[in-house]
Amino acid sequence: MLIDSIQHKRQMEFMKSLPLKQRYTKADLLINDLKLGAAGNVEMYYSPHNDYINSSAKVMLVGITPGWQQMEIACRTAIQALKHQATYETACQEAKFAARMAGTMRTNLIQMLQEIGLHEFLSIAHVKELFDSECTILHTTSLIRYPIFVKQQNYTGHQPAITHNPFLYEAVLESFLPEWNQLDEPLMIPLGKSVEAVLRQLLHEKRMQEKSILWGFPHPSGANGYRLKQFQQNKADMQRILGNLNITDPSP
Repeated sequence: MLIDSIQHKRQMEFMKSLPLKQRYTKADLLINDLKLGAAGNVEMYYSPHNDYINSSAKVMLVGITPGWQQMEIACRTAIQALKHQATYETACQEAKFAARMAGTMRTNLIQMLQEIGLHEFLSIAHVKELFDSECTILHTTSLIRYPIFVKQQNYTGHQPAITHNPFLYEAVLESFLPEWNQLDEPLMIPLGKSVEAVLRQLLHEKRMQEKSILWGFPHPSGANGYRLKQFQQNKADMQRILGNLNITDPSP
């Protein structure tokens, strides 16, 4: 399923015109043709991977916003697909599979999810199966669907805080809430305290109802120096939450 296919057709047409490269630089992609909005030194750029939604997902991983690495992989994958005459939907889907939780973040994520027993909860052999291209039970997304940069550096959820910045919070309301409502009560795993803070704000404002949320999971970035400590502190509570939840059998 696609989101905003008409709204972002212009960006996709522009991406199709870009030359093929093994890697793109910020000078290639952080440009006005792909800029979606800005407020001061906070800027939002288009990336195609979060336009694809797996509405049948049983697990929903929620980050803050795509970073530069994800954006570059997603754009490169989509450009290659479009150059081979792929449809917009196919290009977005391929970008999604290539870019979701890319790099060391995916490795850390798989390790922690395996350790709390998510594979047993889902009745699969190993959590890494969730990231196979044929997997139909995982949906990865972000509170802010498109990449946010502050002075062209990755936005980390702080300075400014999402809930204290109208531009960023409006982006959450316009993208995340409608996306969340399209899924049928998946297990939501917020990645880190910044994501949890926004979700608790949305719950407090009664913009969403708490369903199945796995609180306490740390952001899997290798730059998160408190990741292992937070994980060990919250591991038992997360296992307890999983044990108290029921999920529809995800097998075909």
